Amino acid sequence: MIKTSRAYQYALWCAEPGNRAVGKYVKRQAQIWLDIADGRNEEAYIGEKQFRRITKLLKLMIHPDIHVTMYEGLEDYAVFFIYALFCTRSRTDNIRYYITGLLEIARKNFKTFTSAVIFIIGLLTEAKFSRFFSVAPDLSLSSELQLAIKKIIKSSPCLADDKIFKILRKEIRCKLTESEYMPLAYSQDRMDGKLANMFLADECGAMDNYPIEAMRSSQITLKEKLGIIISTQYPNNNNAMTDEIDIAKKSLDGLLENERCFALLYEPDDEFKTGDAWKTDDIAIYQANPVSLAHEYIFDDLKKKRQKAVLYENKRENFLCKHLNIMYKGLGVVGYVEITRVKQCAVVNDPEFWRGKRVYLGLDLSQSDDNTSVAMVTLYDDKIYAAVWGFIPTDRKAEKSLREKVDYQQLIDSGVCFECGDEVIDYGFVERFIQSLPEEYGVEIVQLGFDRYNALSTVQKLESADDPIECVEIRQHSSILHRSTKLLKEYILSKKFQYFKNRMLEINFQNARCTEDTNLNKYVNKKKSSGKVDMVVSLINAIYLLQVNELDNAGSDFGCQKIW
Repeated sequence: MIKTSRAYQYALWCAEPGNRAVGKYVKRQAQIWLDIADGRNEEAYIGEKQFRRITKLLKLMIHPDIHVTMYEGLEDYAVFFIYALFCTRSRTDNIRYYITGLLEIARKNFKTFTSAVIFIIGLLTEAKFSRFFSVAPDLSLSSELQLAIKKIIKSSPCLADDKIFKILRKEIRCKLTESEYMPLAYSQDRMDGKLANMFLADECGAMDNYPIEAMRSSQITLKEKLGIIISTQYPNNNNAMTDEIDIAKKSLDGLLENERCFALLYEPDDEFKTGDAWKTDDIAIYQANPVSLAHEYIFDDLKKKRQKAVLYENKRENFLCKHLNIMYKGLGVVGYVEITRVKQCAVVNDPEFWRGKRVYLGLDLSQSDDNTSVAMVTLYDDKIYAAVWGFIPTDRKAEKSLREKVDYQQLIDSGVCFECGDEVIDYGFVERFIQSLPEEYGVEIVQLGFDRYNALSTVQKLESADDPIECVEIRQHSSILHRSTKLLKEYILSKKFQYFKNRMLEINFQNARCTEDTNLNKYVNKKKSSGKVDMVVSLINAIYLLQVNELDNAGSDFGCQKIW
């Protein structure tokens, strides 16, 4: 039955390989859900009973504007979102599988009505005495959902009965389940102390993490819970939506496990986030605004707004952020290498491979309370092989794991990360680790490349040891790092780069963002990146030495090919 539904058919359409009307992350989420619907997922399945129940409820609700049932009137993406949230069940305990529904979508996609439908379904189907909250930057915005719920109830004869819903000024009550919904405003309401069976965070790009985390904290004791997070992009990096999108992307990329989040990220692919492609290519509009495909008048209006954004700088920020989900501050910033291409270069760890190899080391010795990284590379059979390790302060492990959404204990257990020191990194541990590499792996260290910042003391100890290591300062400037940054990308794309399986390195590649200077030299920018990139930086430092000493001397011009 589910395979004949609009939700399943829309997911099929999204997942089509040649379909460019949706971005890569919508495609990935659609394919994951199709695997669940087709019975190919070990953790989740689609509940036929829940499917029939949701279908009946959608047919009872009348759309107040177009006067058809919600089953007919909702947009395709909304139907997909609703069925996925309510009908996907956990095989382990048969409760709702997804605990977070994330919707990154441009303005004017009827998302308020979608949220209202979700809340009405929740009020009618959740356990007795459930509580529902919407949170937004101010009460006016939060009350938009309350208004949409009221309009749907009053327009639906089967729901307008006073025995089913009671509509009050500050809340809406469902008499059938004794449940209640109340809008909250971040600007004037405290979020703590409320038990939310279901919550909606609207326009969370305009809020920090507090409202969402307060709502999630209230749900800890609940087995079946749901948080819905909706927003467009906002022109700032410090907002709750940025973190939620980043976590969802890492989950869809396979870098985070056990993230029970259903995420529809309607944003243009990377090719539209830098340069001028967004100015002329209609695909960028389709990928950010799924409704523009079904409603020509919306598409035409967006094209007019795009024309003004191209001509007038003062209209550009609003158009790019709100209608294309492109962070305007981020124009000129692009992901370094597609993570799926990076993961194709992973090989099984084999310490014996390194025996007798001449290697170059890269060191990113950051602030004493932050991540540090050491990379080791060698050239063998015309390929670059790499092993990379990270170091974190022992007493900050739990805090970093929570803040960065990275399971550092798992990384430590897998041998790619080490905890040392207490509140700060034990530089002595890092120095001893570097000095142990020749004996541990049987390698000959040719040179070690380092950034002068924070590294002078360590470098002096390495150079004055009984077995001294030649250390070379690599100035962290685009004019210096551009060639090795580009070389690494070229080797990854051509599968001439091999790294020993390293989840932490993959997360760093996912975080890495590139910018270019006035001479069009590209480099990995720590400040613009969306998380830790120390492993990528140390790797580029090591490859810089290998390129100068071996590839350049061998007459190779591979590092100068044009791919950017």
